[in-house]
Amino acid sequence: MARRLNLFGFGVPSTELSFALAGDEQRVKLKVPRFDDAKSGKPKELPLFRDDEDIRGVLTVKVDSAKRLEHMGLKMELLGLIEVPVDRSAGYEFTNSVRELQPSGEVIEGEQTFAFDFAKVDKPHESYYGKSVKLRYVLRATLARGNYASNLVHEQDLWVQRVAPPPPVDRSIKMEVGIEDCLHIEFEYDNSRYHLKDVVIGKFFFLLVRIKIKHMELAILRRESVGSGTQRHTESETITKFEIMDGAPVKGESVPVRLYLAPYALTPTYRNVQSRFSVKYFLNLVLVDEEDRRYFKQQEITLWRKNLG
Repeated sequence: MARRLNLFGFGVPSTELSFALAGDEQRVKLKVPRFDDAKSGKPKELPLFRDDEDIRGVLTVKVDSAKRLEHMGLKMELLGLIEVPVDRSAGYEFTNSVRELQPSGEVIEGEQTFAFDFAKVDKPHESYYGKSVKLRYVLRATLARGNYASNLVHEQDLWVQRVAPPPPVDRSIKMEVGIEDCLHIEFEYDNSRYHLKDVVIGKFFFLLVRIKIKHMELAILRRESVGSGTQRHTESETITKFEIMDGAPVKGESVPVRLYLAPYALTPTYRNVQSRFSVKYFLNLVLVDEEDRRYFKQQEITLWRKNLG
């Protein structure tokens, strides 16, 4: 991973910047959904860091052999950014830590390395790349080259996760829903708070059935809300859905549910991150009758991270 730039006509030598993160060979790499490399269009692997972990490494600056580069300053930054792809003006920088590696007026010849260390820098949120918002942590090296050449910039995205303590013990969710004099269902989930590798256990009990149900399915929905007030934008997507009943139920019938969360690309619930966005999850019960009319009932659940990865 390197950035190389050559400016023709002004005698500025070709220069290359590259990073090497401490412990990179042993560090877990995550394939991040919706992180599209500009050239390949494929998911990108990013190094995983804990929110309380120091970020160390070495920046290498390589100048063409037999050339000297006098610059206007070399620095490293660790940035925390919230980006809304459809509205560039809605971007926000919530973390900016700077390390000056070399002052203005210094000269670099050949290949030179500079150690950097971002110790105890606040990383208050998890990385998140969604449909309508991104929360990124970026390492950025900037070499200022004066009035006759543009700055040389090299970036590396990092993936940050935060392990949370178990939430308070929660009671089961039990509700009765339906259509008056047509359909009454009692549903129960064992909890409203789940870690990302947990299992949702529940059941549905038919108290009254006077319409012909063709099948019933359960889905996990993710809902992103970006902005506030009249500028608030909400987008939902179905993470997964599966059929839990095929055929017409009868009064008194009970349908068990066991939904494993581990196979799916879920994140913790995020509430009002920097007053910019929220991410919520719902269990969505859908019944379809013989005329293909669909009946919905959503229940919000809270997801939290028990382990990294």
